Amino acid sequence: MRYIIGKKSKRKMSKKVIHDFTEGPLFGPMLRFSIPFMISNGLQVLYSMADMLIVGKFVGRHGISGVMTASQSVFFLTMVGMGFATGGQVLISQLIGRGERQRLRQAIGTQFSIILTAGIFFSTLSVLFSEPFLHLLETPDDAFQGARHYLLICGGGLIFIYGYNMIAAILRGVGDSVRPFKFIVVSSLMNVVLDLVFVGGFGWGVAGAGFATILSQAAAFLLALAYLYRNQEGFNFDFRPASFKVDPVMLKALVKLGIPFAVRFAAINISMLFVTSLVNSLGTATSAAYGIALRLDEFANKISQGVMMAVSTIVGQNIGAGHISRIRRGVYYAWGICGGFFLFFGLAQLLFPRQLYSIFTNDEEVLKLAPIIISALILHYPALLIMKGTNGFVQGIGNALFGLIIAILDGLVFRVTFSWLFGIYFNMGLYGMILGYALATYSTALPNLFYFLFIPWYKRKTVI
Repeated sequence: MRYIIGKKSKRKMSKKVIHDFTEGPLFGPMLRFSIPFMISNGLQVLYSMADMLIVGKFVGRHGISGVMTASQSVFFLTMVGMGFATGGQVLISQLIGRGERQRLRQAIGTQFSIILTAGIFFSTLSVLFSEPFLHLLETPDDAFQGARHYLLICGGGLIFIYGYNMIAAILRGVGDSVRPFKFIVVSSLMNVVLDLVFVGGFGWGVAGAGFATILSQAAAFLLALAYLYRNQEGFNFDFRPASFKVDPVMLKALVKLGIPFAVRFAAINISMLFVTSLVNSLGTATSAAYGIALRLDEFANKISQGVMMAVSTIVGQNIGAGHISRIRRGVYYAWGICGGFFLFFGLAQLLFPRQLYSIFTNDEEVLKLAPIIISALILHYPALLIMKGTNGFVQGIGNALFGLIIAILDGLVFRVTFSWLFGIYFNMGLYGMILGYALATYSTALPNLFYFLFIPWYKRKTVI
């Protein structure tokens, strides 16, 4: 079976906005491409930490609990947009690999129409069903009102989150990691300043953190949109109304990729919400401690995820070009780069749990839970290391169905079952809940690894 459908176009690609990973050295360009992603992801985590840190200092542990619960709810509501954005990234990178720049207009226009429509729909849902959603998550009573305000504000502004993720995915697809980094720098600084003003200065509490978050996301979206508009020729997209027409071929490819990615992300997030509801049932202090742990864990995870984003683009371009050996090298390089990150962050959390927690709060009830949570949570770091290479690989080759099946096993089968089994059935309490959460990660990592090493994935067709 052929690796590629159709012939390569000889039309010259724009060097201004498009970066080709199908030729020449790979490690150096991959590392340079990854670094802006790693920094921008780190900045995103830092400004989500800023929400929690500033709320913790000015509001208290019930504020931390409210931000943690509501922000996970908002993240869940972004899953459809993230799924279609990821699908769009794969689609665009494969078009670039095949030399078909002239088809970017249809791909980008279709993404705009589908993703922004979904953003409006889920924004409406979040406003209408905020209270039932938070009750479902066992939100502690003293944290409920703040969580509701945060969810209403950020949920109401989902269109900005959907829009930024879409344009950032387009830029990743063409091999541009620098511009998203610049947008996130501005957004992160803005978020921290607004947190201090709204929460510390105006005393708006958790609602102030919500306003700071959504306004900074809106700024990132508008900056990204302005860049895309100024570089219409490079992206072959002119912003005329006709360009936003949904192209049937592109829609079919986007749905084929986007829906499995969206369901995959949602399945994992539903399992995380289930664990959150279990933890929240143990009280506000436990909820706050878990929220801090997630932020610390997210820091290591998100920074290394920048490498995964690079792998996805590199694999997408090279599967489109038929360069199989470069795909394997990209995954191996990802493991090498990410290994050091997980070793460093894992040791730091094991050795200094209370010190890291004390950055966010001085509440003794919260601090004493730090070693318990961290000792269980870091057990999934080896699995995360495997996934940083293989998840990007699975995304890049366009096998969204495989990723969906594995995510359902991870999220809806193992994570839910293990967390309940260890935490409730075996009566291991908080430690058991977090242990189940951590061990479930291997249900994704090991099948991904087997698929990469032993299945003839190189015989797959590209998505269009």
